[in-house]
Amino acid sequence: MKRIALLGMPNTGKSTFFNRLTGASARVGNWPGVTVDLLGAKVLVGDAMVEVVDLPGIYDLHGFSDDERVVREFLENNPLDLVVVILNTTQIDRQLGLALQLKELGIPILMLLNMADEARKRGVHVDIDRLSGSLEAPVVTLSAKYGQGFPKALEMLRMVLQDSRPVSAAWLRAQLQQDDRLQVEMEHILGHAVELSRPLGEDATARLDRVLLHPWFGLPLFFLAVFLLFQLVYTLGAPLQDGTAWLLEQFKGLALAPLAGVLPAFLYGLLVEGLFDGLGTVASFVPIIVLFFLGMAVVEDSGYLSRAAFIMDAMMSRLGLDGRSFVMLLMGFGCNVPALMGTRVMRTRAMRLLTMLIIPFSLCSARLQVFLFLTTALFAPAQAPLVLFSLYMVSFLLAFLTAWLFRGRYRSEEPFVLELPPYRLPTLRQVFMRGWLEVSHFLRRATTFIIIGVVLVWLLTHLPTGVMPAGPETLAGHIGALFEPLLAPLGIDQQLTVALMFGFVAKEVLIGALAVIYGASGDALMGVMATRMDWVQAYSFMLFTLLYTPCLSTVATLRSESRSGGFTLLALGWGLLVAWLVSAVFYQAARLLGF
Repeated sequence: MKRIALLGMPNTGKSTFFNRLTGASARVGNWPGVTVDLLGAKVLVGDAMVEVVDLPGIYDLHGFSDDERVVREFLENNPLDLVVVILNTTQIDRQLGLALQLKELGIPILMLLNMADEARKRGVHVDIDRLSGSLEAPVVTLSAKYGQGFPKALEMLRMVLQDSRPVSAAWLRAQLQQDDRLQVEMEHILGHAVELSRPLGEDATARLDRVLLHPWFGLPLFFLAVFLLFQLVYTLGAPLQDGTAWLLEQFKGLALAPLAGVLPAFLYGLLVEGLFDGLGTVASFVPIIVLFFLGMAVVEDSGYLSRAAFIMDAMMSRLGLDGRSFVMLLMGFGCNVPALMGTRVMRTRAMRLLTMLIIPFSLCSARLQVFLFLTTALFAPAQAPLVLFSLYMVSFLLAFLTAWLFRGRYRSEEPFVLELPPYRLPTLRQVFMRGWLEVSHFLRRATTFIIIGVVLVWLLTHLPTGVMPAGPETLAGHIGALFEPLLAPLGIDQQLTVALMFGFVAKEVLIGALAVIYGASGDALMGVMATRMDWVQAYSFMLFTLLYTPCLSTVATLRSESRSGGFTLLALGWGLLVAWLVSAVFYQAARLLGF
């Protein structure tokens, strides 16, 4: 099977092209010589199956960031039939050097000049025939966003692959060791084939940036946008959540309830009251998670996420970080794992470690499930978005405080360089494709943990047999009693303690664990929770869930990315300490004030 790699600088639309080419067949896998996961897929090109690998965005093959090293390691250890180089046509004068580096390696290349629609508006005209002749490689213009030129690019890809011969990893390794001097050649090609005539006047991006990047209004506007996103998710998601819960209840009553007279009581309890109720409670919140990912896809693909990094850079620099660290925090809204991996773009180890120390405080989508459940159960519809927004603010505050406290230990002088792409309206296909990839990855990861966690919780709350389920004489009761003195000052009882223990495995397990512990699901579980705890206990529990030890996947990523067991222990211990202190102070203060 032939193998091609997609390569280009950040923000060139490489991921958009990959998604359009591969559809929903993308998967994450580990590659020889590369210690991290890369996105790959197998697709049909013509009548042949081809393996496509999406490499991280890089600026230079001879750079020093971890992402640039990942690309080099991949090229040095994996034979390739073709490299598809994706450039932003509006910035071809700055990006052509990367294509020339690849050409010098002797790999067959196909150059795709993306964002051709934007280039025309900005007065960038490229003579495709001259550029192709100078590079001795085929060149195609397209807009991956709208699909313009995509059929031609696919046909050219098929034709090039037909005639290409694989380049061995050993050959590439030898070529990469040479020092490429390409500046003169690049200037010659640009002068020969590219005409840059910038249009006069201020474009829409500049006009928007005057407001959204304003030194006084920019930051409040960003947080307002985040709050409105949460409000929209709640408004649209609540009916969808209720509908999903109703369908699950109907299925349980019609298809599963009759099994009570057929299966042994223990097995029925495990499968229906344990596994189904736990998974069903989690599943009812999937529509809201989907809406959240779709909203974040719009924010990211529109170009606003880069502006958030720019706005926050001045503040982050006082904490020993920069705007990229803030972007990693925002990425953590989806999942802490890719956010931790994203720190590879930072060149200094100190900056990476300090950023990795604060990312576990990001309110990830798994924690979001727990908070959506509790805020819906214990707070009025008008209050719930405000409560959720406050948790996000606590997340930011504790991350910033951590950076400030540890900035002396992890000191870095790395300069901050960020390219602001123009504002773009994402297409519906882009948003849904991006949302689907995120949600499917989330569900694949979550399902495994939830099934294992729910089964274990059910066993702990029903063994030994012959005692009251979830009572003090069960295994769960003994575990809860052991930790109760430690968590009682936080308003967290034995049952909630058991749920928190399984939340260490994966935060998605928490809701399923509560369903098993209290023997209820859906609206019934919400009713039980509303009678078992007041809003002070609920908020203290949410604070602790937000800040305490991250899930096992995050811990494993912390260890692999930092390459330090001591740093991983520091991150875990600091998170636990902060969680206990913040929850205890809130709970005790609220009780003293009479709440």
